[in-house]
Amino acid sequence: MSDRRVTLDDLGAWLIKGNADATDLTGRFAADPRVTGWCVRPTYRLGLVDAGQPVVFWASGSRGRTPYGVWGVGRVAGAPRPGPPGQAWTLPLDLTILDEPLRVRRDVLRADPRLAGAEVFRQPQAANPSYLTVAQFTALRAYLPAASAGNSGKLAASDR
Repeated sequence: MSDRRVTLDDLGAWLIKGNADATDLTGRFAADPRVTGWCVRPTYRLGLVDAGQPVVFWASGSRGRTPYGVWGVGRVAGAPRPGPPGQAWTLPLDLTILDEPLRVRRDVLRADPRLAGAEVFRQPQAANPSYLTVAQFTALRAYLPAASAGNSGKLAASDR
């Protein structure tokens, strides 16, 4: 998935991706912008996930049908839940999809040297969850509406 292991010391936020080319994410979130869970793959990272940690929703794709990038922010709402054997797990979330004018486009984020090295750019096909470092999440927060940007660029000890 990545050549770098995630640690709690440098975890700024989890990043959950949804493929906007494969699924009509705009239609999915039109009626209800709340995201209460998302599929994740069972890896060592799930052992680091804890309720209260920041999470970012990333709409991915390559066909140019929609403005890809950060669509929402929130918090992990509970421990990851296993799916059937060999299947994805579910990560409980308390996340809200932003209105379209407030979403942060991928090209804007890629142009920011503080974010250009984010795993979502280096390994776009990697399984969920991806992550942002403390520095990357701090940089991202500058693009987000104040109410959704969270309180900190680094997880508090109580969030670990």
